[in-house]
Amino acid sequence: MIDSRDLNELSPAARKRAQTFFAACADDPYLLANGITVIATSTYRDFEAQDAIYARGRTAPGKVVTKAKAGDSWHNWRCAFDVLPLRCGKPVWSTTGTDGEVWRRLGEIGETCGLEWAGRWTTFRELAHFQYTGGLTLADFKAGKTMMA
Repeated sequence: MIDSRDLNELSPAARKRAQTFFAACADDPYLLANGITVIATSTYRDFEAQDAIYARGRTAPGKVVTKAKAGDSWHNWRCAFDVLPLRCGKPVWSTTGTDGEVWRRLGEIGETCGLEWAGRWTTFRELAHFQYTGGLTLADFKAGKTMMA
């Protein structure tokens, strides 16, 4: 079972944008002023890992954290990564007040880097999730298409 945090596990096109995102976060005046650093918590996941995450809150203990079964997550296709902001080394879990502004700033930075931010989704918003699909759909990937670098 593979649930990687390594940006090198992303497709070349997604990796390039992820690297740009993390560099921009490291230099962002707002994040710096608030003691925020950002880490990747998940990049590529194989189908087995995705099914285990999907089971949470359904057939396994915990709360539901994804709506995507194996093959239906952009993580399975090396196009997505999840992040976690740290304030002075401690995780920022809250999404309201000053903490909410941190998440909004991360979303803005991601979008300027050419990433889709799941914080803008109208259903099952995921503030930690960013992806780059190169205009391809899940059906395209399942049919064997690949993204150009």
